[in-house]
Amino acid sequence: MHQPRTFLDNFFLVIKGLCMGAANKVPGVSGGIVAFVGGFYEEFIYSLQKINGKAFKLLINGRFKSFYQYTNGQFLVLLIAGMLFSYFSVSRVLDYFLAQKELYVWAGFFGMILGSIYYIGKDFHHWNQRNILFGFVGLVVGISISFLSPATENDNLIFIFFCGIISVSGMTLPGLSGSFILILLGNYVLLLVDSVNALYDTMSELLVGDFGFMENPKRLQTLKILGVFTLGSATGLVTFSHLLSYVLKHYKNISTAVILGFITGSLGVLWPWKRTMYKLDSAGNTLLDSNGDKIVLNYERYLPSLSNIDTYWAVVFIILGVLVLLVLDWYGKNRKERKKIRATR
Repeated sequence: MHQPRTFLDNFFLVIKGLCMGAANKVPGVSGGIVAFVGGFYEEFIYSLQKINGKAFKLLINGRFKSFYQYTNGQFLVLLIAGMLFSYFSVSRVLDYFLAQKELYVWAGFFGMILGSIYYIGKDFHHWNQRNILFGFVGLVVGISISFLSPATENDNLIFIFFCGIISVSGMTLPGLSGSFILILLGNYVLLLVDSVNALYDTMSELLVGDFGFMENPKRLQTLKILGVFTLGSATGLVTFSHLLSYVLKHYKNISTAVILGFITGSLGVLWPWKRTMYKLDSAGNTLLDSNGDKIVLNYERYLPSLSNIDTYWAVVFIILGVLVLLVLDWYGKNRKERKKIRATR
């Protein structure tokens, strides 16, 4: 049985879902890190693992309350509600700031990842020869991914389904950014910008009784792509959760060492001082997506200039990012103490 949550716990769970959703959309940031640092990573994985044959049997037999309790429904519903809301609110705000103040956004997330490394590493006291080796492997893989070159866009539905499975890894594997993987696969704009915007526009039209999108083949195709991507993501979530729950149960120390190495390696993706490289056509003109936004190809990193005031502001945002993690650490400790007090009453 899961311990009952207070209203405040439920509120913060929705906020954590918002943070996970926003993190999943930013290339280089992993929603799994939010779960790990927020102290609900294992519960998230084990809850997803409960979506299995037994759960579907309960659902088919109409035992909805038993299904809800068995799958830790309250936890998953609140968390996923926060993620979904994020895609139409927080993540759209992030899109704006990435376009207007890109350096500061990257700096803030860079600081948060630094804080995550401290947060996860401070309580890990199992560094031996084997765990150091696995940590190093995670580091090398994390660094290697940050220097891969992206593919071109591909709207084949089988490939879209595969993208869904792979992209959801950012929610289940701390340090692996699902959105950055989508950039490498060439489908970031199609799946996390165009498709989400098409769904947002469709829902807005439906609210006012406008069914004009039914006569728009391009909109319908984009919605079909989003549906296949969502199905792939759901498949990936359940599949990865079963695998990860086994790994966490039997190889927890090795898993933590790999995650620490992987997160450290992912700092290369989040390095704040980089120029965004956009996709060009054969004539050298910048290509735009269906919304008129430039299509990101990759990033060119450089060293900051000490004579530039933006460099110092970026450092301030890095510090703020670290402070966010320290506040989360403080909240987590207080929550544990409150639970102990409630348990002794």
